[in-house]
Parts: sequence; C-alpha cells; structure tokens
Amino acid sequence: MAEDRTAKVRALLDAVRAEGRTALTAPEGKVIADAYGIAVPGEELARDVDEAVACAARLGGPVVMKIVSPDILHKTDAGGVVVGVEGAADVRAAFRRIVENARAYAPDARIEGVQVQELLPQGQEVIVGAVTDPTFGKVVAFGLGGVLVEVLKDVTFRLAPVDAGEALSMLDSIRSAEILTGVRGRAGVDRWAVAEQIRRVSELVTDFPEIAEVDLNPVIATPGGAVAADIRVILSTEEPRERRRYSREEILTSMRRLMQPRSVAVIGASNESGKIGNSVMRNLVDGGFAGEIHPVNPKADDILGRKAYKSVTDVPGEVDVAVFAIPARFVASALEEVGRKRIPNAVLIPSGFAETGEHELQEEIVAIAERHGIRLLGPNIYGYYSTWQDLCATFCTPYDVKGGVALTSQSGGIGMAILGFARTTKTGVSAIVGLGNKSDLDEDDLLTWFGEDPHTECIAMHLEDLKDGRAFVEAARATVPKKPVVVLKAGRTAAGAKAAGSHTGALAGDDAVYDDILRQAGVIRAPGLNDMLEYARALPVLPAPQGDNVVIITGAGGSGVLLSDAVTDNGLSLMEIPPDLDAAFREFIPPFGAAGNPVDITGGEPPSTYEATIRLGLEDPRIHALVLGYWHTIVTPPMVFAELTARVVAEFRERGISKPVVASLAGDVEVEEACQYLFEHGVVAYPYTTERPVAVLGAKYRWARAAGLMGGAS
Repeated sequence: MAEDRTAKVRALLDAVRAEGRTALTAPEGKVIADAYGIAVPGEELARDVDEAVACAARLGGPVVMKIVSPDILHKTDAGGVVVGVEGAADVRAAFRRIVENARAYAPDARIEGVQVQELLPQGQEVIVGAVTDPTFGKVVAFGLGGVLVEVLKDVTFRLAPVDAGEALSMLDSIRSAEILTGVRGRAGVDRWAVAEQIRRVSELVTDFPEIAEVDLNPVIATPGGAVAADIRVILSTEEPRERRRYSREEILTSMRRLMQPRSVAVIGASNESGKIGNSVMRNLVDGGFAGEIHPVNPKADDILGRKAYKSVTDVPGEVDVAVFAIPARFVASALEEVGRKRIPNAVLIPSGFAETGEHELQEEIVAIAERHGIRLLGPNIYGYYSTWQDLCATFCTPYDVKGGVALTSQSGGIGMAILGFARTTKTGVSAIVGLGNKSDLDEDDLLTWFGEDPHTECIAMHLEDLKDGRAFVEAARATVPKKPVVVLKAGRTAAGAKAAGSHTGALAGDDAVYDDILRQAGVIRAPGLNDMLEYARALPVLPAPQGDNVVIITGAGGSGVLLSDAVTDNGLSLMEIPPDLDAAFREFIPPFGAAGNPVDITGGEPPSTYEATIRLGLEDPRIHALVLGYWHTIVTPPMVFAELTARVVAEFRERGISKPVVASLAGDVEVEEACQYLFEHGVVAYPYTTERPVAVLGAKYRWARAAGLMGGAS
C-alpha cells in the first residue's frame, strides 16, 4: 500500500518537474491528497462550460468553482474562486467570469479549466501545512486558517514527521486552542481528524524531500471530521546540500582531546607584546596549564622560555590541539602541516574568512580539514577556556574560577560580556567557548560533549543561527534529561520567508519556527543576554521542583502583587491555600497581615516571623516552591534575613527536603550583599526586582518538565 502511494506520487512529481514547473495544479494536488489519505472534498475538472454544468450536477447541491492554472498560485487574488454556485445558469456564468478574471490577472497564464468542488459545510477554518526550513528541514505547521491566517499568525510548528500524539499536541499549542474545543454553545471540532491531516502532511513531505511547501488552507474542521478545501503543493528548485555528519563517539573522542588536551601547539606564537600569538602563549603559561605548550614560529628559537619550532611537524610527540594565531592567508598551508602531524583539533582565532566575504578561503580550509580528519573551531573567534584543565587558549583576559556552567557564544563581544558577568557574579564555569563562523564544530558538538562532562551542570549558548537544526535538537534531547540547556537566539525580529509560495511559508518566519522547535527540544529560551547569564548562574543553585504549588511569603503587600503577576507571567501556579494551612500561617502573622497567597507578614515583623513562615512553607509537603519578598527594615536587616533564610533552607535540605526558594529583596544597598550571600547558600536572590527571581524559577520549572521530572511536557 505504502509503495503504491509513493510510486503514484513519484510519477506525478517527476512529470511536473519534467515540464519545468514547481507548482502543482489543484487536480494534481488531489491525486497526492488521495494517495496519502488527506481528506479533500469531491471535485472534478471541467475544461469547458458544458463539462462544468455536468460536474456540478453529478456532485449535487451548491459547489465551489476555482480556476486551474499552473501559473496562478493565489486563485482568490486572481478572482478565480466563486463559492456557493447552484443551478446550470449560475454554473455557466461563474465559469465564464472565472476564466475572464484569470485572463485579465495573468494574460499569459495557461488555463487548464475550472475545478468544480463540492461545497463543504460551515465549520472552524484551520490551516495545516509544511515548509522546508533552512535550519530544521521539513517542518509541519498548524494554526487558525482562512483569510485571516497571515493577520492572526496563530500558528505552531514541529519537526516532521510527527506521530499522532505530537500532532494532537499541536492543537493545544496555539493561542486560540480553546476555540477548537467549542465556545459559546458551539460544538468542538473532531480533534483526531485534524491531527490526522497534520500527520499525513508530515509523512508526505518526509517521503518526498523535493516538496518545498504544502498548504491545506482552509481545512474545514467540524464535529464530524476535517476536510481540506484547498491543497497547494510547491516543489523545490534546489537540491538540499548534505552536511558531513559525525557519530556521537567520533564527536566525544575529538571533543575530549580539545577540552582535555595533554599537549597544545600555538602556531604564530610570539615574544612581541601586543601580538595575538604572544597573548595566547602568556595565557596558556600564566594560567597554569599542566600539559605541554609548544610555540611554533619559523623566526624564533625560544618563546617565553620554551623551545620554538619552525613547523608544527617538528614538534615531538602527539599534539591534541593546534591554536592558530596567524593571518588568514597563511592558515591553509599551516593547516596542511597540522594534518600531516595528525593533530585532531585546530582552533582558528584569525578573522578574514566568510565573515568578510572570503567564502572560498573558508571552504578551502574546511576541505583541508575534512581530508585530514581535523575538527575546526572557528575561524574568527576569541579562543576558548577549559577551566578544569587550567587551559586559557585565548588572547582575551584570563579566567580561572572553576564551576559547573559551560558558556558558548558565536560572537567575540558576547563572549567577553560572558567573561565579565562570570567574574562580577563569581559564577564558576567549566568552559567558555567561542564558535565564530562555525566552519565545522558547532553547538551540537559542544552540547554532546557538555552533556557528558561531569564538571558541567548547566549549558548556556548564545547563537545567531544553527547550521543543522536537527542535529542540535537531537543533541539537546539527549542532554536535557541530565542538565538544563539555555539558549539566547539572536535575530528574533529578522524578517522570515518573504518570497514564500504559500500561506504556511509566509508564516514560517525564522523566529516562529525556532521558538516552537527549541521548546519541543526542551531548551530554555532566554529573552536577552543578561537573562541567559542569570539563568545559567541560577539554575544549578535551585533543586528541581516536585510539583506546581508556588507560595509567596512577603513582607510588603506591593511586592506581593508584583510577585503574583510574575508568577502568572512565567506560567507558574499560585497555590490555593487550604483552610488548615491558612490557619497555620495566621498563627505567625499579625492580625493586620494577610494569609492566603501571597502570605503578607507585613513589613515591621521581626526575624522570627520570617523564619516561622519560611519553615512552614518548607515543612508542608503540599507546597512545592517558595517565592520570598523581603522589605528592608531596621527590625529585620538584610543580612539577618539572608542568614536566617540560608540557615533554615540548609537545615531542611539536610533533612532531605529540597524545594526551590527564590527571593526578591527591596531596600537600601545592603540588600546587594545579602543577595550574594543567599546565592552562595542555595537561595536564588536578586535586589531591586520582583521579575527576575520568578523568571529564574519559571526557567527551572520549564527544564524540570522537559526533563520528565514533573510528569508533564513543557
């Protein structure tokens, strides 16, 4: 059966391409729909007026009539659609009007006739489609359809193919999902039938990579089914370029030698202060790297007290990494020598490649590297830091605070912002890696490594694009169950597919697809650079939540309201406090305070009130996370609050009760020191903001759901 349908569609697509066409006509679309079980109305092609009358009579009842032309994609724009035609006279008039309109719209268009289609009952109009995304390949889309589809843009995307469960989840992922279940006495749609349309379209584009876009718009969804009133299929004009892929074992083997090298060669090492080759050498030596450091410079015998070699091929023994600090024009020949030496990794600091328009030069070094089995990091990067190896292979400032956060960036400037943030906040890092032009090594290679690295607890990545979105999703799905992955995707406002041939293509702007598919992969997307860094710093501090019930305990009513807003904004659930718990909180707060949620203990309370209510929040198993709002008073100074909170949280963790606790501190400058103290003692705390601590808590919840720790998807 499957072979029969693919053979039928293959023959049709080959015939269309042989004619030099990329757009299928409506009757050709119906052949594909029938082959893949995509429900469409009964229809026939009428080549003249008399045939149209006969077709309408056979279909019975009112019909829809549409122009059929391989040269007219948007039939409505051409005046080529008439709805609700009934009776021979009306059919004749509609046929003539449609053809006349089409000829006026596109005088040279080939007109094959008019499609006469059974009129579907009224129902909810939705769109089902698929596009070929440059990053993620075949992507299937679902949303509200009809004439307003590009205005509403209420659409969600998934990687194709999707199974039945994933297709059903798409119906719940649009903003207007409630409409599909029935509102104002209107019956809900047949969800299974809609999901089947999605699944079958995803199968079609997976089986035939040359199909660039599919558009079912509108699909009329009713309580009794879902039928596509119109199907549009567009073929690609280009063959997809295959990217070289490496196995997981190959990636881990080369990455291990990159991140845990025993021997490093610096090509272009220099004694001259101010040169990149001198800075890299100084950082390696002064950073305390315990492995071998081999300077390579044909004009020097000794660099920073180490023997220099004329060529990397002269270096004795095995070398794990060659760091390049020479101009771009010399890289290719030096890379050949690295290949002859069988060095597995080349770190290319130089700029002057694809980023400046020198694409051929970059392609040349990639070809050399592939021929010799070298993995390339860069070019156009600041280098990289592997702190647990005391390795600082960069010309930028050194950094040696070891910790559990791995940070990567596509941009050098962002890399230095990462460095400054890490130093200011005392964030320990396992690695900081520049990716630059990503001629070879990219985010999925690093994710694969950091997912296995025992020193790394959280991975944060700044990226402008992904070379291979599917490889990234695969690596993310393998990593997320073990540790959080935070992504800052730049270019959120970039224009999407402007020249799309379908509604689906027009809707599939870069960011809309990235947003849905990164969420599908379990990645936490950060809205900005500081958010990414704060998530990376804070997520390893917080234990994973065990349930949805969030309770706010605050010393200031105003903070409580803002914290409540933040909880809702971040998709979290304020717990409905049961009567017994409400009474228990009231035992500790003054009569003019307010129990409920937030629990408002008022601002003039002594430390004992804060401590008692926090203890109760941690003790009660129905509460899963605490948000604390502190207000600076002389009665309870900031450091007193910080120390008591840290002490109580630590005590409960020793008893095996670990709940995420975040805090917002409002007050004079002393609250800054108190926040730092809390952070160092397992409580994520921020001064002067109610939004940030709750955003971090929301990120932790999103990861816990994606990692399967809470029994639900994000």
